[in-house]
Amino acid sequence: MSQPPRVSFVIPCYNHGKYIGETLDSIEAIEDKSLFEVVIVNDGSTDAYTNEYLTSLKNENRPNYTVIFQENTGVSGARNTALKAARGEYILPVDSDNRITTDYVYKALDIMDKDATISIVYSDCLILGTDEGVRVQGPYNLQRLMLGNFIDNCAVFRRRILDDIGYLDTRKSVNAIEDWEFWLRASFNGYKFKYINEPLFEYRVLDNSGSARLNADKQKGNENVEYFKEKHKDYFGPQYVDDYFVKKFKASPIGFIGKLILKIYFPKRFERLVKKGRLRRYI
Repeated sequence: MSQPPRVSFVIPCYNHGKYIGETLDSIEAIEDKSLFEVVIVNDGSTDAYTNEYLTSLKNENRPNYTVIFQENTGVSGARNTALKAARGEYILPVDSDNRITTDYVYKALDIMDKDATISIVYSDCLILGTDEGVRVQGPYNLQRLMLGNFIDNCAVFRRRILDDIGYLDTRKSVNAIEDWEFWLRASFNGYKFKYINEPLFEYRVLDNSGSARLNADKQKGNENVEYFKEKHKDYFGPQYVDDYFVKKFKASPIGFIGKLILKIYFPKRFERLVKKGRLRRYI
């Protein structure tokens, strides 16, 4: 068996044949081809072009390419199939309609090669499609992550994390936020994150994407929060945040609203009052 690559790109694909060529071109722009492998899972696509394209790609027998066909399981199941086939020391999940920069891989590896305590590296992203601009992810903060996901699945992580905490959650409703649950699990198990404050991949926004549908479904969103609370009950407790704010509001409704207005619309005055000891920093 050949020497394992350093990085495995894992790509689930469902009916995105018209975009995945751009994804692969962005990966192929990496000059050192021995650095990486590409694992693609066709997750039961129904689109003829997608199936033809991936069949052709599989028949090419490209070095360091693995193309797997399976019945539809959803993005979590497809990504898990790719992860189990991956041989790299590092994993970089890429959606089949996104693109990466060559700098992403080199910068992430440089960080983790120099600091063995860092296991996950993520960056900002450039938005494509029905929206545009730079999405700033921001520095890692556990409390922030517990309230909502801000780390895209397109992050470089050490493969050994999978051996420790397991693969992606395949619960049906968690599809499209499986990365959030995975980052929470990694966090609760002590893995360290590192943020690169620049856009190193391009994220395509589509009106009919799984994440867009999930964000519009309030019932599923509530169910997932309840599921996370139960699955990670020793760590995950957004209900305590709710209770805290409700109690504060009940104690002094006018004061609570006034402080909130100061904090949002007059932050400099808010800070001056905090420094003078006339306000508590936290609502």
